[in-house]
Amino acid sequence: NLTNLTYLRLEANQLIGEIPSQIGNLTNLTDLRLSWNQLTGEIPSQIGNLTNLWVLKLGYNQLTGDIPQAVCDLIESKNLGINNITSGNNLTNTCE
Repeated sequence: NLTNLTYLRLEANQLIGEIPSQIGNLTNLTDLRLSWNQLTGEIPSQIGNLTNLWVLKLGYNQLTGDIPQAVCDLIESKNLGINNITSGNNLTNTCE
């Protein structure tokens, strides 16, 4: 039961695989840092559920595909840096 978790900082931990869609259930997160790992696949749209985020860092992984609209909306509403997400990945920035 991690529903009260506010910080999830797993930068540079050699994580592999996809970001699980269940991450969107951690709605109390204010800080999500998954940069500098080996995460693959697409960004789950459920990250858009994390409306309490002040920090979102997904850069320098192996993420691909379009940034989901729900995540773009979150980035815009919270003024989260898009470069912290796109840098070092192969993402299509659909947030413009």
